[in-house]
Amino acid sequence: MHDPRNPDLIIHSQQTLLRQRIYGLAAGYEDLNDHTVLRQDTAFQTSTGQDDVLASASTLCRLENRAGQDAALRMHEVLLDQFIASHRQPPRRLILDFDATDDPVHGEQVGRHFNAFYDHYCFLPLYVFCGKQLLASYLRPASRGAAFHAAAVLKLLVSKLRTAWPKVHILFRGDSGFAVPRILNWCDRNRVDYVVGIAKNSVLQQQSAALIHLAETLYCIENQKQTLFSEFMYAAKSWPDARRIIVKAEHGDKGSNPRFVVTSLTHSPKHLYQKMYCARGEMKNRIKEQQYLFSDRTSCHDWWPNQFRLLLSAMAYTLMETLRRLLLQGTELSNAQVDTIRLKLIKIGGVVIRNTRRVN
Repeated sequence: MHDPRNPDLIIHSQQTLLRQRIYGLAAGYEDLNDHTVLRQDTAFQTSTGQDDVLASASTLCRLENRAGQDAALRMHEVLLDQFIASHRQPPRRLILDFDATDDPVHGEQVGRHFNAFYDHYCFLPLYVFCGKQLLASYLRPASRGAAFHAAAVLKLLVSKLRTAWPKVHILFRGDSGFAVPRILNWCDRNRVDYVVGIAKNSVLQQQSAALIHLAETLYCIENQKQTLFSEFMYAAKSWPDARRIIVKAEHGDKGSNPRFVVTSLTHSPKHLYQKMYCARGEMKNRIKEQQYLFSDRTSCHDWWPNQFRLLLSAMAYTLMETLRRLLLQGTELSNAQVDTIRLKLIKIGGVVIRNTRRVN
């Protein structure tokens, strides 16, 4: 990252500033003014590689406000490089989970919009995970849909991953907000498979009417919730060709609840829906972990400092996820969320004694 400061006048290096901010988020300190006291903490100074008072809140604020688009790009490159380096052998398949979530704002931040779906002013960041590892944390305005810039992000990720692993099979997975022609067409052209939800419409419901009626009839006979699966080919007006649609016809106490998924895979309808598509629900837990690391603390006025804060949270998550994946396997914390790991391993009491030779 570019550092425009005069080297002769620098007290705290940019590396130390980044460590201080990221470690603070991991340890549960969300605000800059927390560092007014934290900068004096001996253990925290030692963790950042310093033996003196750390940077003040105002110095950290200047770091955030000078961050721009170039910093965001380079930090995303670090996330992806860390992901690639975490594999000792080339993986056979990667599942890229895309999802958007609301990031409420409570001021006059640049780029804020009122989103009718969430019923408040917010940003709409895009997250990309592969398993529990974070690949992208991209801030976007809430005035656009879930798929805004998702195709470009997917293209960049696939290009980088295939450069590292030319033979890897890549699967794109998302909810109905990502079932847009631009993404699906690009996947078809570039050998990327997909399992994506698709919103209900009259044509889909008409083609699955017999299955939906059968589920209702069986429910009336057996008085138990019924779930049936089937498939058919369907071509929306904006699609160049027909695509395979998986339908889940469900009928229970609350009535009929059909769901639809568009896919390029050839597995059975039940397997595709239950094992492949529904597994994306685990990503919701990963997004919660981002919020435990204060990804929603986007209270800067300008756009790029807020994107920078989102990525600082992403870096803190990457540290915690690496700790969990490499060092906590086989322990009671092997599947713990980051807030539990923080509480049991980081937020603990202790006495630190430091002299010129060692730290105890």
